[in-house]
Amino acid sequence: MSELRTGPPLERLTRRLAELPAEFLDEPRIGVTGRVAVAALVNDLLTSFGGRADAAALAAFTGTGPADRNRLMLTGIATWLLSDDWFAAAGLERSALLALLGETMPLLAQAAPAHLYAEDGERREEFARTALAMLGFVPEGESEAQAMDRLSAVSGTERARLLGASRDAEERARIVREALIRKAAEESADKWTRE
Repeated sequence: MSELRTGPPLERLTRRLAELPAEFLDEPRIGVTGRVAVAALVNDLLTSFGGRADAAALAAFTGTGPADRNRLMLTGIATWLLSDDWFAAAGLERSALLALLGETMPLLAQAAPAHLYAEDGERREEFARTALAMLGFVPEGESEAQAMDRLSAVSGTERARLLGASRDAEERARIVREALIRKAAEESADKWTRE
């Protein structure tokens, strides 16, 4: 990975998320229901950065069923965050924006409901740090190591991965303990049989 560039202060982004207009938490358009046309938000964002998305790229931001709801809401929240003047001045590439919106938002959607990324302080921090990292930035005043360390600490997806790994390790340890107990019991039975 190439060296990350210095981004805006983290507080600027978390404050922007805290000030998210309620309309961004309205129901996303899925089929004929919902109010927020997330594909249009994405297209507007890309247009503000001097680019456009083709119909195929925008198709990823339309929903086909209720399972898409949280992902689409998070994508809408991300368009609000990325509309900050700092990002406009940073000259982000269309491909980086589409990757963040299309690939990272589904991962965050699996970790928590969309509204928490605006309402909960730790989730706001996770959202802002994730967006910065995926775009190749660290918060102003932090080294790359500090930024990655803090992202790992607040990341719900990382926490879920670590909990899963911990449960797997505990299960393996339990299996080994049970095998050792059985072996000790068998050896003890063999010893009594020989005597």
